[in-house]
Amino acid sequence: MNTKLIILDRDGTINRDSDEFIKSPDEWLPLPGALDAIARMYQAGWHIVIASNQSGLGRGLFDLATLNLMHDKMNKMLANAGGRVDAIFYCPHVPQDNCNCRKPLSGLFEQIGERIAVELDQVHAVGDSLRDAQAAAAVGCMTHLVCTGKSENWTHSYPPENFPTDTKVHVNLAGFADWLLNQAPLVDSEQRIQNS
Repeated sequence: MNTKLIILDRDGTINRDSDEFIKSPDEWLPLPGALDAIARMYQAGWHIVIASNQSGLGRGLFDLATLNLMHDKMNKMLANAGGRVDAIFYCPHVPQDNCNCRKPLSGLFEQIGERIAVELDQVHAVGDSLRDAQAAAAVGCMTHLVCTGKSENWTHSYPPENFPTDTKVHVNLAGFADWLLNQAPLVDSEQRIQNS
């Protein structure tokens, strides 16, 4: 099967980010239009997974049960919007752990490629920071920057310096969804009908 896959960053891309970390379900608040954007892509036959640094685990700011509660909240809100994500991959480490899964390293993306058995050069990867783009580009993904979260002050149609040169810039996740669905008409329509 030719899997149509999108890899999304979480904090700053789907939900509000914080320099103090997102530590509880109450602090997990979706960005305007983000859940509807995921729902539109899902309904158009795209598979969506999340790749997220969650060093708050390694820092002891929250535990795995709390992270699961945050994701339960997200999944319920997504379901209400008519969408879903297929999987959530996260790095629990702090920088000093020297792991290979903390973005900007590409370990999370490699895990996704292996688990889903997809050629990553056919995958769109969306995030709000340079490290998202670096991790995605390292495995050949098509990189996209949303001007939310860490890049909310970026107002240009071209990527900032140091980004992969072919990175496409979108005002937010809804803008990416608009672009994607205009580029690629509905796919896997039979599956979409079965899931509706």
